[in-house]
Amino acid sequence: MASLLHDPNSSHVSVPNQNSTTPHSTSFEVETVSTVPMQSNRSGGSVVRSSSMSSSKEGVFLTWEDLWVTVPNGKSGSRSILGGVTGYARPGELLAIMGPSGCGKSTLLDTLAGRLGSNTRQSGDILINGRKQALAFGTSAYVTQDDTLMTTLTVREAVYYSAQLQLPDSMSKLDKKERADVTITEMGLQDAVNTRIGGWGAKGISGGQKRRVSICIEILTRPKLLFLDEPTSGLDSAASYYVMSRIARLDQMDGVGRTIIASIHQPSTEVFQLFNNLCLLSSGKTVYFGPASAANEFFASNGFPCPSLQNPSDHFLKTINKDFDKDLEKGLGGAVPTEEAIHTLTKAYKSSEIFVQVQRQVAEICRQDCGAFERKRSSHAGFVTQCLVLTRRSFVNMYRDLGYYWLRLAIYVALGLGLATAFYDIGYSSRSSIEARGALLMFVASFLTFMTIGGFPSFVEDMKIFERERLNGHYGTAAFVVGNTFAAVPYLVLISLIPGAITYYLPGLHKGAEHFLYFAIVLFACMMLVESLMMIVASIVPNFLMGIIVGSGIQAFMILGGGFFRLPGDLPRPFWKYPLYYVAFHKYAYQGLFKNEFEGLSFPNNVQAGGRAASTISGEQILRDRWQVESDYSKWVDLAILFGMVVLYRLVFLGMIKINEKMKPIVRALLSVPSKKTSTQVMVNPSATPSATPLHGDQIQSHV
Repeated sequence: MASLLHDPNSSHVSVPNQNSTTPHSTSFEVETVSTVPMQSNRSGGSVVRSSSMSSSKEGVFLTWEDLWVTVPNGKSGSRSILGGVTGYARPGELLAIMGPSGCGKSTLLDTLAGRLGSNTRQSGDILINGRKQALAFGTSAYVTQDDTLMTTLTVREAVYYSAQLQLPDSMSKLDKKERADVTITEMGLQDAVNTRIGGWGAKGISGGQKRRVSICIEILTRPKLLFLDEPTSGLDSAASYYVMSRIARLDQMDGVGRTIIASIHQPSTEVFQLFNNLCLLSSGKTVYFGPASAANEFFASNGFPCPSLQNPSDHFLKTINKDFDKDLEKGLGGAVPTEEAIHTLTKAYKSSEIFVQVQRQVAEICRQDCGAFERKRSSHAGFVTQCLVLTRRSFVNMYRDLGYYWLRLAIYVALGLGLATAFYDIGYSSRSSIEARGALLMFVASFLTFMTIGGFPSFVEDMKIFERERLNGHYGTAAFVVGNTFAAVPYLVLISLIPGAITYYLPGLHKGAEHFLYFAIVLFACMMLVESLMMIVASIVPNFLMGIIVGSGIQAFMILGGGFFRLPGDLPRPFWKYPLYYVAFHKYAYQGLFKNEFEGLSFPNNVQAGGRAASTISGEQILRDRWQVESDYSKWVDLAILFGMVVLYRLVFLGMIKINEKMKPIVRALLSVPSKKTSTQVMVNPSATPSATPLHGDQIQSHV
């Protein structure tokens, strides 16, 4: 008898009596009568999907066997999130992973895609085309549950910029634009191409359209393996069907069978009909794996038939969801606790012919020589192209996002006017003007630049987009740092010049264009430094609220140790003088601005010397005696040090991301253990952040 797994839509089902007293030992067989499976669509027609291996030589076969994922459980050992899961995914088919919340759907998807957190232990075999090999860029893609998109861009801009980043330089700009337009049309977004994506506080496209934009971005390279994490989350039934129908059509796009794996929470009946195969999980264990169309018969044969006119997926989830521990009707009467229902179904699956056929199918796929992925050296855009595209995209985003720089510019102008009026025309005629100049310059170098933190929430949103695109292999960290840096330069120059001119000229600081330009450049360098510092903070802390707190605390310590509130000679040596005084950029900002202001000036001296009052005191003497400024090098050295620190901070950010990328796979490999048949089972999904390991180009951790 032919295997049921060769045809997910067989026409003959052999089941035992539903009133059997031993449902867990039920044998369930499906006879294949058609070589081409059919799936019903919404209109009652059929979508033909061939699952023949011989016709899918160019596709991707993914198998996993006896897969376990555990997380530490304090002193009590470990808890399993997935327990002994086995299955496969074939070209030209859509595999749906279903189950109640916390059953391990996303964990299984992340495990197959190589995205597990570093705090997890993984064991079992994950094979691609029967081999342990890497997922190459352009061959696989991952659509996350959250639509992390740049909200200020239109649909066309978002997809086109992504096409320029992902597609190779060998393609012309016209070809890339055409690929982007075709992809937009394939996902039914042609009517929204000029609409901004939108987000908090700005109306844009709908939730379903955002999901389709995310899919558009990931299928630009025409990947053969596509992972989707709950693509219908937050959508109504109509939007869910529209999104899933578009996804289902991808499996035969361009005549190449694509392997599609999607975790989905609660599909409608119409969406359920789009699935070829179904993986049903409960508490990390497989309740059913096989043709989606045969799942009803499996449940019915084991004493849990689906009531008439009820959505099969609703019935499955209610049967295996023990969150509320409701009793379920079994057959015509009686009640079965949810825990017992899960145990019955799990045991029945393990002892059924379906499970045997799954194991045979996995073994057959592993025996076939489907070939290894070919790594294309020119699959990406070049580094220079990526830097230019990211610079242009970031510039547009910063221009349209009022909170990024424009609101800060308005605040800076207001603060500049406040400083200008408070210190208006301080002059040179009194000793107090010396103190006033010092206080004004200190405020500019400390608190005016401190306001740069205000743009941190917008940068955090950029970081989320960067993390998603980096994990999917769109570009590297270096290109992001370069693009973000050059995109911000025009806005920081604008902020330095306009509020800087107001603050400089109205109080009457040192006259001369050279002195003003130096003042503006120091202000620019300080703002760049604060932004660079916040980039480092963003790579460490999990959210923008903690980032603002941590960044403010670091700057507060730097201001205290910068040499103004306590002169350098009075700072305590431990910590404050060594190393904080020399590490804080405020030291070089203070000294550079003081040298720029006081060198070449003279002020009246009211101090009595030998019974007579000295008429004037030079600016150099004030720098040496009053401010304790180091005068053995010029102000340009201080400026050079500031820009050197900008480069150093950006390199530290780059290094931290790189170290994170390299260390997490190593940690995960060290934590991976041989398969274990016994483990404490839990229902919760670990809230681990995605690994910094890119989806493309890194080895999936799999162990025998």
